[in-house]
Amino acid sequence: MTPLLRAGFLFINFFLIILAYYQVKPASRSLFLEYGNADLLPYVWISSALTLLVLMPVYQKLLQRYGRQQTVLGSCFIFICLLLSFRVLMLNANFEIAFAFYMLVDIFSVVLVEQLWSLVNSVYHTETGKRWYGLVASGGVLGGLVGGALAAALIKYTPLRTPDLLLVSAAMILLVFMLTLSLVRRGLYKEVDKTQGPVLLGDARNTWSLLTSSRYLLLIASLLLLAQLAQPIVDYQFMKLVGQNYMEQESRTAFLSTFFMLLGIFALMINLILAPVIQRSLGVVAGLLMQPLLLGAAAWLFVFNASMPMATIMKLFDRGLSYSINRVSKELLYVPIRPEIIYRAKAWIDMVGYRLFKILGSLIILLVTQWLPVTLDVAQMSWLVMGLCVAWVMAILVLRKDYNQLAKQELSALKTSDWRNATGVAETVKGTVMVSSPEIQRH
Repeated sequence: MTPLLRAGFLFINFFLIILAYYQVKPASRSLFLEYGNADLLPYVWISSALTLLVLMPVYQKLLQRYGRQQTVLGSCFIFICLLLSFRVLMLNANFEIAFAFYMLVDIFSVVLVEQLWSLVNSVYHTETGKRWYGLVASGGVLGGLVGGALAAALIKYTPLRTPDLLLVSAAMILLVFMLTLSLVRRGLYKEVDKTQGPVLLGDARNTWSLLTSSRYLLLIASLLLLAQLAQPIVDYQFMKLVGQNYMEQESRTAFLSTFFMLLGIFALMINLILAPVIQRSLGVVAGLLMQPLLLGAAAWLFVFNASMPMATIMKLFDRGLSYSINRVSKELLYVPIRPEIIYRAKAWIDMVGYRLFKILGSLIILLVTQWLPVTLDVAQMSWLVMGLCVAWVMAILVLRKDYNQLAKQELSALKTSDWRNATGVAETVKGTVMVSSPEIQRH
């Protein structure tokens, strides 16, 4: 299969996943505000995170028993069944059902997206990844754009109502299932050979030991931690103003769908116009810096103008950059690592760590808005966002040297016909240990 054809199929797969997600995302938010309010959002975020933590050991066992590709197919089938079940429950909707549905959508967005990127990471080396990751990521961005527009159009111009978007999403996931099955049979997900390449110190069978013994992986986790502390605060500010400005369910769903369409347009423009220039001329680290720098600036403006348009801009910078250039840059951090390390360490960082950090962010929101004697209003919370952005930038600058040396090590090894003869000894890269032999060394 040619590289362009491979990237094209991955683009379509990612497009369909995000297209399906953006049918249920505005529906879940609108239904939650219909039967609850924005002040209860931290509780649903914490609940979905804890649910994912419980499911993670089950996921790992399924992964070991059935393999990556079969697990992806099984996940699609399960989500289809759950969406159909919730559509029936919506006939007698209440707060508990809306709460549980929000949790499902939250988990949906993590599992299917991270599974796809884990498969993508295993079929590319760093240099080829730089060439094709932008195209693959654009599939997700375009899916968000089209998905938001489609959901808004279905609500405005057809008899379908907010709960009916669940059926539309289920149909799209069925297409993802069929496409993935076809691509597996065609050998699209055949992994590139990284068994002889540089790996991070740690036992791949012990994910926690792998993470704690590698400064490089800990730095990647710290970037996610800071992003996930900032993201729920921004989301809370945005949803608080949505609830105040849009009181009717269908108009609220239409607004959220339209916003997600605009978010897709913004992210797509960044991905197609700005991201390639930055990645090629300035590198991965510059791509990582864009989100905290622009989000921090928008948060500062929101302090003095806590309006719906300013909240929309802040949300665009946070999610639009996260879905585009930051996503591509972050995924490139994993490419020099061998597949078994990717699937274990990345699964923990992006799925479990993602939720653990969001729990912490949600607790911070509850603390400063409800639990402390003196609370912050929606505008004052932006000071927290600005502080997190400063720490975020500092963490990226620390990681820069480690990543550059790791990428150079992989590139050098790719040009060598015999890994063992070429290197033969372990090298320490700022606390991150690289080994040239196929075995993962233990300390």
